[in-house]
Amino acid sequence: MTARIPPLQAPYPPDAAAVLRRMMPGDEPPIALFRTYAHNVALAEALHDWGSYQLSGRLSLTLRDREIVIDRTCALCGCEYEWGVHDARFAKRATLTTEQIRSLTHGSSADPCWTAGRDRLLLDATDALHAHHDLDDALWDRLSTRFRPEQLLDLIMLCGWYHAVSFTARATRLPAEPGAPRFQVFPSAPSDSDLW
Repeated sequence: MTARIPPLQAPYPPDAAAVLRRMMPGDEPPIALFRTYAHNVALAEALHDWGSYQLSGRLSLTLRDREIVIDRTCALCGCEYEWGVHDARFAKRATLTTEQIRSLTHGSSADPCWTAGRDRLLLDATDALHAHHDLDDALWDRLSTRFRPEQLLDLIMLCGWYHAVSFTARATRLPAEPGAPRFQVFPSAPSDSDLW
């Protein structure tokens, strides 16, 4: 697959180089998504500020909460690129099991790998926001028993943010990052109908 907007390649123009240095931790080379955004430096700077909040300790959700929402959103959007980036970088730290990653990619909150009510609620909320662009009253009431108002706002915005990231990665046809997992590494489990 050829990217429709090829990510910038080094040596970068000075203004793009400056924002790209801020977007990646340490001396890591910038990922293709960031190098794509760097075609528009003002946009890249604004995205960096918002993305830094979403991936920081300032977010009121836990790292595990965050990664459940991000992985599920990217999978629902069919965005293998960003799903792979997050699976490679954060799944282990978020203590997501292989079965949970498979479920985030192809399953539902009813899958037996989800034993914590909080995790199931995050999946239900992400699914509802993706499918209906809303949270019905019953789901809102369930969420409100486990999440504070600031966490609910972070949850909604996180889901929306990764829709936007998914739209960019898919529409620009970004190929997977080197070494990032692919959806087929976690194939869907066979259903009862597949067994007959």
